[in-house]
Amino acid sequence: MLFEDHLSLLRLRRPWPIAKIASTKIFVYENHYCIWQIDAPAWGLDRSGAVMSETPDFSRGAAFCDGHFVPISDAKISVLDWGFTRSDVTYDVVHVRDGAFFRLADHLDRFERSLRVFRLAPPYGRDEIARIAAQCVVLSGLRNAYVAMVCTRGRPRIAGSRRPADCDNTFLAYAIPWIDVIPLDVQARGAHIWIASTQRIPPQSIDPTAKNYHWGDLTQGLFEAHDAGADTAILLDADGFVTEGPGFNVFMIRDGEVLTPDRGALEGITRQSVLDVCAAAGIPARVAPLRAEDFLEADEAFCATTAGGVMPASRINGRILSNDRPGPITMQLRELYWKLHQAERHLTPLNFDDPEQPFKNDWRKATPEPEGYRNEQT
Repeated sequence: MLFEDHLSLLRLRRPWPIAKIASTKIFVYENHYCIWQIDAPAWGLDRSGAVMSETPDFSRGAAFCDGHFVPISDAKISVLDWGFTRSDVTYDVVHVRDGAFFRLADHLDRFERSLRVFRLAPPYGRDEIARIAAQCVVLSGLRNAYVAMVCTRGRPRIAGSRRPADCDNTFLAYAIPWIDVIPLDVQARGAHIWIASTQRIPPQSIDPTAKNYHWGDLTQGLFEAHDAGADTAILLDADGFVTEGPGFNVFMIRDGEVLTPDRGALEGITRQSVLDVCAAAGIPARVAPLRAEDFLEADEAFCATTAGGVMPASRINGRILSNDRPGPITMQLRELYWKLHQAERHLTPLNFDDPEQPFKNDWRKATPEPEGYRNEQT
């Protein structure tokens, strides 16, 4: 069949194989032809029907925005999108390790909760969002990746409107090479943490359990930390209790017990993984109210996030922990955390041979879409 004969398929709303030219596959997603090149030159049509003479380079990352896949360098949103002008957006990040998503279902569950908190409704359902994220990874070819799913308020259909209901919510996703929010060389010696004087935004204003880009307080905390010669920061709430850091949960260890703050923080997937491995290994662990003084008296401390895993600390406000190096329990938990990535129940393997079928298995049986999820605003 001629390529032009497939134009009638442009209204399809899911990936569909169009043609194979040598070892190049062409498929359509959201009215857009995408090209998957294995080892041969490729060509195709963009949304307007113009001929594309070169295959897009996804090697540095792939994104899905405005209904089609593009190299990460070409991803963009409108400057009028409230996600940009008002930080009216939510997101989630899941990582891919050795070619498989880790705890994908948990990340999708949290993304759904964040959507409900901010009253956002992406134009895609749970299965479609998972598939798009997977296709971004497969197109990029990245076996270790940082993968984001983002929903913005969008731009108002009526210029100047201040009514959120006048906006069409948007969805985008992207996969880029693996990120360690604390560099590996810093982790090797243990991060130096600074307890900032900047207070965390109160949960009465912005729910910290719903992922958001309200980072003004966290950024000010980072300035404080860097001015003091530290690597990163953690913030306190108005009552002096420890909350979290910029993009990570924080833990302390005292007398063999692992503790993490009970307020003002994201309910991190990595945080839960740490609590899981503690339970499995018989290491006492709990979520508790913790003040700055508790951390200053800790034996060990570490940070935990999807973008880096368990990341050791060795100093807090200049106070040396664990002989100025990562502590033994921290390193045990770090090893156990990465071993957890071998547990099949947490893995969603990807098929890098074909972006039309990005999953190796039918993962949906384990993660059904909640009733009424798609396009639901509450």
